[in-house]
Order: sequence, then structure tokens, then C-alpha cells
Amino acid sequence: MRQSTPNSQSEPAPCDLAILGGGLAGGLIALAMAAHRPELSVMVLERGENLGGRHVWSFFASDVAAEGGDLVKPLIAARWDGYTVRFPGALERHLTTPYRSATSERLDAAVRAALPADRIVTGVEVASATPTRVTLTDGRAVTAGGVIDARGAHGLAHMAGGWQKFVGHTLRLAAPHGLTRPVVMDATVEQLDGYRFVYCLPFSETEVFVEDTYYSDTAALDLPVLRRRIADYAARAGWQVESMAYEETGVLPVIAAGNFPAFWALGGDLARAGTRAALCHPLTSYSIPDAVRFALYLTTLDNLSGERLGTISHDWAAQHWREGRFYRMLSRMLFGASEGGDRWRMLARFYTLSEGLIERFYAGRSTPLDMARILAGRPPVPVGAALASLAGGGRPLADLGAST
Repeated sequence: MRQSTPNSQSEPAPCDLAILGGGLAGGLIALAMAAHRPELSVMVLERGENLGGRHVWSFFASDVAAEGGDLVKPLIAARWDGYTVRFPGALERHLTTPYRSATSERLDAAVRAALPADRIVTGVEVASATPTRVTLTDGRAVTAGGVIDARGAHGLAHMAGGWQKFVGHTLRLAAPHGLTRPVVMDATVEQLDGYRFVYCLPFSETEVFVEDTYYSDTAALDLPVLRRRIADYAARAGWQVESMAYEETGVLPVIAAGNFPAFWALGGDLARAGTRAALCHPLTSYSIPDAVRFALYLTTLDNLSGERLGTISHDWAAQHWREGRFYRMLSRMLFGASEGGDRWRMLARFYTLSEGLIERFYAGRSTPLDMARILAGRPPVPVGAALASLAGGGRPLADLGAST
């Protein structure tokens, strides 16, 4: 049962761990602590009225280990036994990797069920934070054994690349849509504003989530135009739309290069999680695998002091940055080695590879052999352009704006 947040303006009681931001990363940390460290008092401070915002997060079942699967299970709204990709030239492939979608509504309900009502404070803004104290704009303060900042990325200073941006609609149809599994990439649409594809999640026979997505050089979203393109896609599919039940928008960083020490130094000594710590896949912008792994790791620590959390989160994020070198190189190739209209060729070639390789790629666990296989063979872009792209970094990501 959903618990309501008290409206009291009294000073919150001290806690062992204060989590700034109740989105995906912060919510998963709260759930992991409730499951594995129930003796600790955990507080979530969220600027919105609901936890998680308005989001659909999708991932492959292979992205998370068994323990991680248990953690995300309450968040899952739909499950499928496989998915489809489509590219120009009648290139279509059906893959058997199980696919999952989680929703912000389920995240909100799960965290509220796991924590006492007075440990979830919504509708509040953080004025300042130190490793052991949070001051709110209304003057109240929270004293904590440790503080971790999971408020998402509002620009990634000292990093460069491009953007994955999208508008998604849940459409209610007059008749069944005919999809039996998600279409994770339909790149047969007109290639505009970079690499464009449409993403479809069949939540029921007559309800489908349709997202118009772009790997773009700019972060600008023209909402009226993208809404019209979604309507056009539905019309071409022969779907009669009765209503649009939900809209989601997003602009996510695609990281091609950066100065990690300078990026981290801007945040001071406050511990960070999620995209606040650049814990996402550099090319796909996927964040669930990293959010799950980090949340579970935090539950194994004996020392959750603010100082220790700061050191731990830095070391974890620095290791993730080192491990992401290959994916950042691919991002540079995607954005720098081809014109926008040809970028689909890189993805089309990638999807001819083995399912195991594709699974490891999305989970951020590519092996050296995987990396060699991705780069081997006839290149999908001109070699000279590919080599030149490796010397560049992409556009600065410091002015990204709010993203999750």
C-alpha cells in the first residue's frame, strides 16, 4: 500500500544514510539497503512529489545478475522473451534475449513500501550538502552518518560527446497492434537529426509505448515535431489511436571523451551515484546495470560514513570510467566518423553479431575478443574518417540541462 509523505515541517530525525534524489539510482540504493541492511535508517530526499519522475526504463535480463534481478523485480511492469531490430534494406532480426521494462510508478510504490513514511521526504529542494549534513531551502536540516548525491546529471562538465534524446507516447488503440515482442530499434524510418530509430513496447494487445529516438549532435527537442512523427509512425503501422495515455521526454549524454579527474573535482567530497557520477553506459546511456551493481555494492560496506562514501564512490566511478574506454571510442566513431544519415550502418552491422556478444555489450561487460570482433571485418564507415574521429572528442556536455 502506498504511504503518504507527512506534511510536517519539523526537523527530520537523524539518519544513517541520506540519499539526495529519489530517481532510479537513489531508489535502488534505498531498496537495496532496506533488503540487505534493514538495521540502518535510510532517508530519501526528492524534489518532486513522486519518486522516479515520469520514466520507462528498459533493460535486458542478462544485464543484471540473479541478486540484481531480485532487486529490480518490484519495478518491472512488463516482460518479454525476446525483441526485434529493423534496419533499411529489409534487414530484420529477432533475438531471444529476455527484455524487461520498469516504470517510475512501480519504483515509487516499491520504495514507499520498503521505507517508513517519515523517511521519504518529497517536494523539497536541497540548498547545500556536506558528507554528513543536508540543508533544505525551507531551512530544515538533516544530519546523517553519510550523504550520497543521486540527483541525476545537470550537465557533465569536462566531458564531450553527443546526445540520445527522445519523446515517447503510450498509445491506446482501437484494435490490437499485432506486436508480440518489443521492437528495440526500428531504423527503417527517415534518418533525421543524426541516427534516428523508433522503439516500441507492447504493454498489452491494444496498448503500445512508441518512442522516437535520436543519436544527435544537439540536445534540442522539438516536441511538436516529434509528437507528429510518432503519430505518423502509428498511422503507417495501421494503428487507430484512441488516446495518448502518457508522454515521456528525455535527453541523455552519450559520452565520447572527457577529463574524469576534473569532472569529479567539481563535485567536491560529496559521494555520488547514478549519472551524477557518470555511472551509465557511455554509448547506449543505459543506467540500470550500473545502478543495480553500485546499490548492491554499497550494502556490503561496514563503514557508511560520509567521508568513506565519498572515497568509495570516487573509486567505483573511476574504475567504471577506465572500463568504459572502448565504448567511448565507439561513441567517437558514431558521432565523428560518419554523417548523420549513415550512422545506422554501424548499428546494423553490430546487430549481425552473436547474441552473447550483444548481451555483454549492453551490460558493459564486453570481453577483449568481443571488442576485436566488433571492430573486425569491413568497417561500416570510411577508415580515414574513423581514424580521424578518434582524435576528436565531440561537443561539450556541460550544457546538457536536466537529464536522468
